Amino acid sequence: MEELVCTKPGEFEYRKREAPLLRPGQAILKIKRIGICGTDFHGYEGTQPFFAYPRILGHELAADLVEADGADDFIPGEPVTLIPYFNCGKCIACRNGKPNCCTDIKVCGVHIDGGMAEYFSVPSYSLVKSQGLSYDELALVEPLAIGAHGVRRAGIQKDEFVLIIGAGPIGLGTMEFARIAGAKVIAMDINDQRLQFCKEKLKVEYTINASDEDVFARLKNITNGDMPIVVIDATGSRKAINNAFQYLAHGGRFVLIGLQKEDINFSHPEFHKRELTLMSSRNATREDFNHVITSMKKGLLNPANYISHRAKFESLKEVFESWLNPATGVIKALVELD
Repeated sequence: MEELVCTKPGEFEYRKREAPLLRPGQAILKIKRIGICGTDFHGYEGTQPFFAYPRILGHELAADLVEADGADDFIPGEPVTLIPYFNCGKCIACRNGKPNCCTDIKVCGVHIDGGMAEYFSVPSYSLVKSQGLSYDELALVEPLAIGAHGVRRAGIQKDEFVLIIGAGPIGLGTMEFARIAGAKVIAMDINDQRLQFCKEKLKVEYTINASDEDVFARLKNITNGDMPIVVIDATGSRKAINNAFQYLAHGGRFVLIGLQKEDINFSHPEFHKRELTLMSSRNATREDFNHVITSMKKGLLNPANYISHRAKFESLKEVFESWLNPATGVIKALVELD
């Protein structure tokens, strides 16, 4: 089989090796779609904090099941996706129903090799049934689940003003699930094209370009002087995160989905007097995956809105770097394997 290896930042290499053999507790997948996400871009650029090279990227996957051990509910040949955060099942997080932040977590394509290959071996417990979704839709379940998990962490209530910073794929999915939860969504970014996408495709009522607007004044106006009760960062930008503390209403909740390498800083007196809540949101759980699949099946969101670019696996090495250029307008790129 063929696989695409990121040998070091900025370099890919196609390699051939034997397809994986079935092992106890494992499943063999024939990959059909690979979604490209920010983690893949950051890994390629050398800016991902949990990374070592060489590494095979890719964790937004749709596949056909070839064979499996310990997956009695699954039939060889059926379409599947997977939860790509492999957990120990024994630590305090796993015992408390939070395998998404297992103390020994192995995210495929990050801590261990991912699915940019023709065949891929994964733990059988990670499999997720397609429930009739297409390969394209299945490849979008994982990135959308990231946003769904962040919204669930925020505990959003109907008609709450929710500011979501960052209109990349994760931020866009977060906006969708905030809307599904009943929020009044405010999208903020520095890219007018992305903000226009929010208006036209996601029907986001309020948008703010942080580079050329008075953000504080706009938020005051939109929220009738209250400020957003929930702020969710999906940028992974230290500057954006630090700035966002000032945008929260008294009693507000700040959820960090985005990840960056440095410390964050805020005024303790300001944080304290408003009794703010700060929390991170890491990965997602099976509950979030099921919520995404159910939402797709009910037509609460349109997966086709996200897919802006496609490439065949054999041409991925040539086109990947072009997708890093904002001018290409990539929302979500999908890689196709026959």
